[in-house]
Amino acid sequence: MNRTTAILSAALAATTLSACGSNSLFSRDRPDEFAVSRQAPLVVPPDFALVPPAPGAARPGNDSTAEQTLRALFGGASPRSATETSIIGAADGGRAAPGIRSEVGSPETQVVDKGLATRDIIAAPEGDGRDASAAIPGT
Repeated sequence: MNRTTAILSAALAATTLSACGSNSLFSRDRPDEFAVSRQAPLVVPPDFALVPPAPGAARPGNDSTAEQTLRALFGGASPRSATETSIIGAADGGRAAPGIRSEVGSPETQVVDKGLATRDIIAAPEGDGRDASAAIPGT
């Protein structure tokens, strides 16, 4: 009985440990789950007199996920609400220069003084943060 138990235990251990061998379970190539994108659904167009697209032309409505995200976040021109239109009208928004946003970001633009702390942050030298220190004034 003791010898039979030892043989069965050894056989069970050998069978169990054989599954732990190198079978490339953890070293296989997996697909990138973030690169998967959905295909546009098939839609029957309501107008059957459509001209077929030119060969090699981009398919309309078949944007990549990144392009769809950018369009959803920043979008194109959208209609303004009545409240937004009245606020812009009250602020005399019709006189604003069309390219003002590009001029604000230029280095030659004079901006309002935000105080000493902002000036010190902007004028701080670049570094990797190894020599950074903080101090609490008045202690």
